[in-house]
Amino acid sequence: MPVNETLSTFSDYSFRAALLIYVLALAFYAAEQAFGRSRRQAVQRQRERELVGTGGRGDSSVESTAAATGRDTSDTDEESWSTISYARSLPDRVGRMAVALTVLGILVHLASLVLRGFAAGRVPWGNMYEFISVTCVSAVIAWVVVLRKVVARYVTAYVLLPVVILMFIAGTALYTTAAPVQPALDSYWIVIHVSTVAASSGLLLVPGVASVLYLFRRANAANPQRFAGFVSRLPSEAVLDRIAYRTTVFAFPIYTFAIIVGAVWAEAAWGRFWGWDPKETVSFIAWVIYAAYLHSRATAGWRGIRAAVINTVGFAAMIFNLFFVNLVTAGLHSYAGVG
Repeated sequence: MPVNETLSTFSDYSFRAALLIYVLALAFYAAEQAFGRSRRQAVQRQRERELVGTGGRGDSSVESTAAATGRDTSDTDEESWSTISYARSLPDRVGRMAVALTVLGILVHLASLVLRGFAAGRVPWGNMYEFISVTCVSAVIAWVVVLRKVVARYVTAYVLLPVVILMFIAGTALYTTAAPVQPALDSYWIVIHVSTVAASSGLLLVPGVASVLYLFRRANAANPQRFAGFVSRLPSEAVLDRIAYRTTVFAFPIYTFAIIVGAVWAEAAWGRFWGWDPKETVSFIAWVIYAAYLHSRATAGWRGIRAAVINTVGFAAMIFNLFFVNLVTAGLHSYAGVG
């Protein structure tokens, strides 16, 4: 099937536009981080002065806001007052704009993949450029879902940063023009295996980032002078630990399924289920690490720093598998450069 050059061009434009939108959203998140904390501190100091001046009586604006929202009017402590005032501030509006930009970036990013698929007449994950694109959009979608469940908007900048880096590398060093899939990959298994590998890899980026940030928080707890300014803008250790665990619980079965169907495809293509190819070996190592992480949480009750270290090692194994194994080593998976 001939390649539709027009759709391919629009796909490339959409990919670059998505990257630019993510960069802009990243800048907005960084601005909220930079000015949001100082705004909260200023609001709390103002509240303290008002409490001193009024003998501890609540502020009328807080009472009216609480009445309008159906909240208890007696809830006039510093934190609630600070939250209400922060919601009216410029940093909060910038943060909300960043979330809107992130959602827009996802839509444009998905459009680039759909256009790429129609242009080449196949699924849009037949090479490293496309595989990384699918991985990145999976990571951003997963994080937006997390944002709906957990108040951790400040962490988004640290999730978008590796996504932007990966997309930049994919769009420059790893870019490949749209073309029909290689004969060795011309199988319905590419729809199942490669898509689940890419999706699970993107999902596992989220707990990897959360665990790394958790380790920064623990390092700061041991030495309050270390990373003090950076850590002060992060969610609590409990929130980061919960994000890492719950996202891994969701992603691990998908990754397991991807390895299983990959073995089935290997038997159909190469006559064996498993041959300890470099890609297979590192994928299995990463699977064992994540299995150990979940097992230690469920049975030994490992939480905190030990669990975060295991999850971080698993994240490092995934990154190693994505780049070093695909681009440096030679093996049965090297011909297409896909995950």
